[in-house]
Amino acid sequence: MNTTFGQARTSHTARNTCSLDGARVPPLGIQPNGYAGGLSSPWTRVSENASSEELAREEGSHVAIGEVFSKNPRMTARGVNVDFGEKRAIRNITLDIGTSEVTAIIGPSGCGKSTFLRCLNRMNDTIDGCRVSGEIRLDGEDIYAKSVDVVEVRARVGMVFQKPNPFPKSIFDNIIYAPRIHGMATDKATAEEIVQTSLEKAGLWKEVKDSLNQPGTALSGGQQQRLCIARAISVRPEVILMDEPCSALDPITTAKIEELIDELRENYAIVIVTHSMQQAARVSQRTAYFHLGDLIEVGETNQIFTNPKHKLTGDYITGRFG
Repeated sequence: MNTTFGQARTSHTARNTCSLDGARVPPLGIQPNGYAGGLSSPWTRVSENASSEELAREEGSHVAIGEVFSKNPRMTARGVNVDFGEKRAIRNITLDIGTSEVTAIIGPSGCGKSTFLRCLNRMNDTIDGCRVSGEIRLDGEDIYAKSVDVVEVRARVGMVFQKPNPFPKSIFDNIIYAPRIHGMATDKATAEEIVQTSLEKAGLWKEVKDSLNQPGTALSGGQQQRLCIARAISVRPEVILMDEPCSALDPITTAKIEELIDELRENYAIVIVTHSMQQAARVSQRTAYFHLGDLIEVGETNQIFTNPKHKLTGDYITGRFG
């Protein structure tokens, strides 16, 4: 989808119960506290090619080791914080999501992985008392701008959850529901094409093509998860978020989902949160390690798992904690 969100802003109020906190937020390349270059102005311009050590940080938050920037980013997060009431869940997260690659987010339970993931398509908007600050852009456009339609955000940034959650509808209606809302399925032929194409991309078409009128809930767990993936891609997103997509699946079904992820990355930017380091190593090109709300280290997946730069990363990967 090539929807334009409209003019971006540096601070704004999100819809529903989640809002940006109204503090001044620097645009891309601007970081607080005068950290870069030793300057003392409130906002100091930092090159998009700067190392993570040159990024400014809030007092008490960590500056991630490694390359937080992507050469070809689809999404960019700059100085993102999330608060639930008085509790800060993630602090000053700066990270790029690259085009046509899988970014894995790993870390112990409660470290902020899923919280950050939900920032990328504004799912945190649905949580009472949630407050997000910082800046997140999709193709250069601020997804938290006041003019932005959150429904469009979630169409362009699809999400697959830990537990398969098909609608209590037929397989066909599960797929075509969102395209109809967005005016993409204007006639029967178009609707049928969208359903078939989406199911083919999700590797499910051959298994269900003769039972499209059957309930999606009647499928096996692995089939339901692939149905949810097909549902997410039916509206032609640019990014797919996956929150522990295989945690409830058996090893054989997990292997199928991982093969599908590898195929999908050619056309989508994918972010996967996983507790399985083996899965992260198999499916991703870049890996980000979170710890207690901080982004500790980012790098090519092979480097993260074979030569981590930060002790916390190494301790987690080698099983010393987590």
